Amino acid sequence: MYITCLDVEGVLVPEIWIAFAEASGIPELKKTTRDEPDYDKLMNWRLSVLKEHGLGLKEIQKTIAKIDPLPGAKKFLDELRTFSQVILISDTFTQFATPLMEKLGWPTLFCNTLEVAEDGEITGFRMRCEQSKLTTVKALQSMGFETIASGDSYNDLGMIKASKAGFLFRSTEQIKADNPDIPAYEEYDELLAAIKKAMK
Repeated sequence: MYITCLDVEGVLVPEIWIAFAEASGIPELKKTTRDEPDYDKLMNWRLSVLKEHGLGLKEIQKTIAKIDPLPGAKKFLDELRTFSQVILISDTFTQFATPLMEKLGWPTLFCNTLEVAEDGEITGFRMRCEQSKLTTVKALQSMGFETIASGDSYNDLGMIKASKAGFLFRSTEQIKADNPDIPAYEEYDELLAAIKKAMK
């Protein structure tokens, strides 16, 4: 049995932090896991920027409410789910992702959670487990599943390389150049075809 594991931001929905950087006028918040491989370092830095500007969960959620899935993402996901079990594995947080999951038809999502004070300040974050994407893929394999994985960032490489088949999707030129052995696609039709082929 196969389970397809997909990253969320950059693959199915726009990058939340980039959208918020544009909405808030704080360009430095555009930095993502495509730029910084160390997620803890990235998140702690983001929280310090939010604190400095007096911004909290409410402001970010206001931006997220206006974000739609990438064009073609829901159709791709709907078709993929007709022939494969699918789990979205993201380093995002439940408080960010829920409105986007509704727009995608409530797929299964494994992500993390934010620690939020009563006044809405984001005071910290709790990761579900270390190296959550790789750990999840290995756990699924230990239960007898074959995994196929796709993502766009540094933090997706572990699950992509550990899976029976793995693909980069709309990744950066740098990540593609550093990982020439991983097939890279730009269009959902190509990715769908590659996943189907890997299952044969």
